[in-house]
Amino acid sequence: MITKLLLKLGYEKKAIQIHEKPERPRPLFSTHMAQDSIEAQIERAFEVNFQPLQKQQMAFDTAEKPQFAMDSQASIKQGYSNQLMPERQVLWYANQSFIGYQLCAMIAQQWLVSKACLMPAKDAVRNGYDITVNDGTEVDPKILDDIRSLDVKYNVNKNLIQMIQMGRVFGIRVCMFVVESSDPDYYRNPFNPDGVTEGSYKGMSQIDPYWITPQLGAEASGNPAAIDFYEPTWWNINGKPVHRTHLVIYRTEEVADILKPTYIFGGISIPQKIAERVYAAERTANEAPMLAVTKRTDVINLDSSQFEAIPGGTEARLAQWVYNRDNYGVKTIGLDETMTQFDTSLADLDAVIMTQYQLVAAASNVPATKLMGTSPKGFNSTGDAEEKSYHEELESIQTHDLTPLLDRHHLLLVRSEIAPKYGIKPFHTTVVWLPVNAMSASELSDNNKKKSETGQTLIMSGAIDGNDERQRLINDPDSGYSGLTDEDIDSEPDSDVGA
Repeated sequence: MITKLLLKLGYEKKAIQIHEKPERPRPLFSTHMAQDSIEAQIERAFEVNFQPLQKQQMAFDTAEKPQFAMDSQASIKQGYSNQLMPERQVLWYANQSFIGYQLCAMIAQQWLVSKACLMPAKDAVRNGYDITVNDGTEVDPKILDDIRSLDVKYNVNKNLIQMIQMGRVFGIRVCMFVVESSDPDYYRNPFNPDGVTEGSYKGMSQIDPYWITPQLGAEASGNPAAIDFYEPTWWNINGKPVHRTHLVIYRTEEVADILKPTYIFGGISIPQKIAERVYAAERTANEAPMLAVTKRTDVINLDSSQFEAIPGGTEARLAQWVYNRDNYGVKTIGLDETMTQFDTSLADLDAVIMTQYQLVAAASNVPATKLMGTSPKGFNSTGDAEEKSYHEELESIQTHDLTPLLDRHHLLLVRSEIAPKYGIKPFHTTVVWLPVNAMSASELSDNNKKKSETGQTLIMSGAIDGNDERQRLINDPDSGYSGLTDEDIDSEPDSDVGA
């Protein structure tokens, strides 16, 4: 307004710009940013991103008309109260909200973020799994081998890795099991195993979250006491409603009900959690070569009035000085001038840099020794405890996130291909994950030696006999003798031989 008024009064724009206040550089980190008003921050933190869905018309008819969560931002503001924490701190925490799927995908391109998302997925699947049947059904081992072969055909390992990797990228991953059915309402209705016929199962299809839309039923959106409260009853995929029981959904980290609409019923993604820490780590690492080049500062005592009196001499002399310094040349000064050199210490700079990367590792639940491939610095740790914690994390991923995917896949596979092929009733399989911490050759040898010594002690005490120990060797996949046939070896030699 002031600028426009001055222009109308005849002042030149150039003259006005001289007196304009220069823009301050933008802050680099969220803790340095100027905070908006508390109303704007809270509104953004609890923003309902899927409100336009309320205007969508459902493409199917059902007795339970789908409803949508009707969170009122006004009621959220009324429920907000702060009497203990400073307002600036509250606003900073309120700013840590959903960043959007497109931004998640963009940040995940960065090498460190990509590694933090992909590495746990590959490590959890690396050693594989075994398939057993524990429901009392006697199943020929050839059938289990056939299931393992079909797992390769259906690219199960690829789907397992993709499930965790992209789930960590977006905070949610939806896997849909493709079944050809003559029933037009097959996907709209809850999953029924009896609806799977011979040859109908075609495999798994995983969908990025920005291609799907959550839809809540009346109970899920209006009854806080419902078991599936705030869990989408249907997911709109390619314009068709798919009941949640037909899907296996992986979420990295659940949020409170009040935040679920903001996250479009997903979880907190890894890029959102570590984006700022990755930026800080990369920024710190880039400072190292810059400091190495500019760590020496030369200070010369001279008569500044005479130095600046020579037209153009100031810049020329400084340029000559810098040229000689960077090329290890000879520097000359006047007889009445003195020079002092200050050296910036780079001691422990590597520890400062690695500490920033270790914070990234901590936020992503991946040990720094694994994520960076180097020994930790600055925390006085060998990394052994972190490695053990990482293995526990991988086992949790296997049990809670990957096993449900395999169980549904094998259920459909048995009903679609195995049972019709062998003419048997459908059975339930059990997935047994192999240990994630594979032993080295030396550790395996020591372990087998201890097992053999234990077996020898039990045989000498009469608790077991040689056949029991032989059976143990056959059943132990790490014994080195698991391929032996189970034959009876306790037959006595014929006493008439040699008579």
